[in-house]
Amino acid sequence: METNQNVASLYAEMDWLQKVIDQVICSYLLQEGHENRWQDIPMPDGFDEENSAYHQKLNEWNLNLYERLCLALVLAPQIRPEILDIFFSKNAMYDRGFTEFGGVVSKNHSGFLPTGQTFAFLATAVDPELRVEMLQVLHASNILIKEQVIFLEALEANVPLLNQLISVNERWLQFFLTGTLPRLEHSVSFPAQQISTKLNWSDLVLEDHIMQQVLEIEAWLKYGSVLMNEWGLDNKIKPGYRTLFYGPPGTGKTLTATLLGKSSDREVYRVDLSMIVSKYIGETEKNLSKIFDTAQHKDWILFFDEADSLFGKRTQTSSSNDRHANQQTGYLLQRIEDFPGVVILASNLKENMDEAFSRRFQSMIHFTMPAADERLLLWENAFSGKCQLDPAIDLENIAEKYELAGGAIINVLRYCALKSIQKNETIVTLPVLIEGIRREFKKENRTISVTQMN
Repeated sequence: METNQNVASLYAEMDWLQKVIDQVICSYLLQEGHENRWQDIPMPDGFDEENSAYHQKLNEWNLNLYERLCLALVLAPQIRPEILDIFFSKNAMYDRGFTEFGGVVSKNHSGFLPTGQTFAFLATAVDPELRVEMLQVLHASNILIKEQVIFLEALEANVPLLNQLISVNERWLQFFLTGTLPRLEHSVSFPAQQISTKLNWSDLVLEDHIMQQVLEIEAWLKYGSVLMNEWGLDNKIKPGYRTLFYGPPGTGKTLTATLLGKSSDREVYRVDLSMIVSKYIGETEKNLSKIFDTAQHKDWILFFDEADSLFGKRTQTSSSNDRHANQQTGYLLQRIEDFPGVVILASNLKENMDEAFSRRFQSMIHFTMPAADERLLLWENAFSGKCQLDPAIDLENIAEKYELAGGAIINVLRYCALKSIQKNETIVTLPVLIEGIRREFKKENRTISVTQMN
């Protein structure tokens, strides 16, 4: 049977970790061979990066000895949990476990789960001066933390940092095992989702002055780092770029955000504000921190849709819930202000936004309802593919009579295309088109008048 190099490399790493643990405990308890150093135990090598996802990342991240030890330790419960059983040893003097070993036991896992203290013990038990190197591995600036490969998690309140559980991210575990890194999943713990578009700038129909404002953001994405670093603006202005998109639904706010990402080769993540407010103090901040930390490291564009749901005009804090909500809003606003990348907030109405928040943005772009000539272009773009309008339809007249945003016109296209394909046709007749428009009007409690139909 052909050997799976991904799995083989992980098991080799566990063999190395086993030897390290044995040597550290031997040295710590002054057993035979205590004079040997765990740092001298050779680390596994000889695995081809193309065949071992684990070694690919070891080399790409250029991990040092202590970073590699930490990563192997957090992988152990998933790969070879039995090698940690030695940490269940009891201190004979106190008839209890060794405090310095750290670790926890979960009701759902019979094995030993390492904490930051477990890593600290392995790294510094024989040489306390190595504490600096150990703490650097757990610092927010470390590549393992920035890439969210490992993370510390407090299972209870008021737990010291090193007594927090230290674990491997499930996405990275799967990558090390299979060579495939799953996409970040939209969840309560990570309330953001990547958005993208197959469209191009030519598909975005905006008034010239609006487009010029959008292109200013594109210019910042292209030249912002040069201005901050080479032009020395970093000591005069806050890092990053914050903007508010406001206007009716379907006017191009989300499309513009995705096109900015596409043109600058950046991923755009839409933050789900409905999921970030948690009843548990600190949970919201922790989940948001994951998003901002990852976004900063990956240079994402963050897009907050329906931002007035959180940044709307505040009321009196008449209850603890109100105060907690304001606390969460304040935390989010501070993270937005400190974020060195591009943040886009979207709202239907500018008036809904608290002025204290609005003043902090570099630009506020009003996405207006398209005029008749712009609507004509939107109609032409929408029906430029296989699904086409009957040549007898006066499209200029349609564009003039029916005030619809670009998003609504795409909805009409979807309706007409479905009706046409059911009839095994590609041409849309006027009655079908009018019915599609009527359906969009109905969503906004509008009706098509007799005058409009003639």
